[in-house]
Amino acid sequence: MLWRAFTFLLCQALPALAVWFLGGAGDYLSVEVMVAALAGSYIWLSIDALRGMRLLRWLRSGDTSDIALGRGLWGEVFDRIRKLVRTRDRALTESGQRLQEFLSALQASPNGVVLLDGQGRIEWFNQTASLHFGLDAKRDVMQHLGNLVRDPGFAGYIAAKDFQRDVVMPGRSSTNSKPVKLSVHLHPYGEGRSLLLSRDITALEQAEAMRRDFVANVSHEIRTPLTVLAGFVETLQSLQLEEDERNRYLGLMELQAQRMQTLVSDLLTLSRLEGSPPPPSAEWVSVHALMAQCAQDAHDLSNALWRRTHEVHFEMEGAIEIAGSSLELHSAMFNLIGNAIRYSPQDKPISVRWTLQKDGGAVFSVADQGQGIAPEHIPRLTERFYRVDRSRSRETGGTGLGLAIVKHVAQRHGGELSIESTPGKGSRFAIALPANRVRFGSGVSASA
Repeated sequence: MLWRAFTFLLCQALPALAVWFLGGAGDYLSVEVMVAALAGSYIWLSIDALRGMRLLRWLRSGDTSDIALGRGLWGEVFDRIRKLVRTRDRALTESGQRLQEFLSALQASPNGVVLLDGQGRIEWFNQTASLHFGLDAKRDVMQHLGNLVRDPGFAGYIAAKDFQRDVVMPGRSSTNSKPVKLSVHLHPYGEGRSLLLSRDITALEQAEAMRRDFVANVSHEIRTPLTVLAGFVETLQSLQLEEDERNRYLGLMELQAQRMQTLVSDLLTLSRLEGSPPPPSAEWVSVHALMAQCAQDAHDLSNALWRRTHEVHFEMEGAIEIAGSSLELHSAMFNLIGNAIRYSPQDKPISVRWTLQKDGGAVFSVADQGQGIAPEHIPRLTERFYRVDRSRSRETGGTGLGLAIVKHVAQRHGGELSIESTPGKGSRFAIALPANRVRFGSGVSASA
């Protein structure tokens, strides 16, 4: 302020002194001197007004570049305003960066996120929400969500305004053959705004359905032999039977007990496969020994089921060894061989082979000439308790878990189970193992 007062007085004094000096040093309070002082004041006020107007235009334009206002009040005001503007701009830039980082985090979220204003209009959504609800960023921003998501369950959820829970609804891409289930939850926040979260729970729903089916199937599979056993026990307790008839009932009871024992054993095997670490890759199992054991087991199973031996041919290329678990590999191999024996005519041969691949891997295959499997059943054969022919499976002692076990064993050894079948011509089941699980030497063959 002192500088401002000094410049004002200076602008008055200089013209007045000039007039007084040029006028011959007359009366310093003469009219001419006073006019000169007033003119100096006017000039100072005009320059000051121009500086103020420049500052005002700078403020109105929003320009952030510097302007030359010199010293004084307006220069100081400009400097202080410029500092405030730059501080504000830095704060806005930092806030924008944080907002972008926050939106990027939401964009990377596996869940759908939709931001809604107080009227339920879409302000922003991430890519996941776009996939869940079929939204388009260019078309649907500031549109009412209720006009775009027409599911009745969701509409009722919005209308009820009970946002303590979520609502389950089909996704935009859901079809009858490939259903998609979404869990949608609305969270109010701020001044009437809302955060809509969506989560794909298709896998959870399928897992829950599989769990229910699994419990129901296990209950059914155990209840059936238990009912038979209870009936036989009641018969033995209440009736006087001949020795032969009594022995026949006891034999049937033994078969039902064995059926339950096999079922429990397969369930425990599946549980162990799912809950244990992968088999070691440093322990090598002789394929020749596995084939010999499977040959004996095939002979025993065929006699037990059909009172005669199936014609089963065992072949292998070289002295192959597999890195992994002997018990798991034998279980997988014999499950495939056992299925072929159960579902093949007794006069049709079964081929069991280990073959080497050009990449160093190996394939174990079981081919039969049975009735074959229709194409629509093949994708579901490895599901637990799935059977093409339930009555025949029970007659031959199948539990419906064999192929599920085979699939797990193959995956745990880095391999893959493949199924080929032609109705009326037979089937081929094969386990392909990678080269890092296979080593071999001189040629050896086995037959049974």
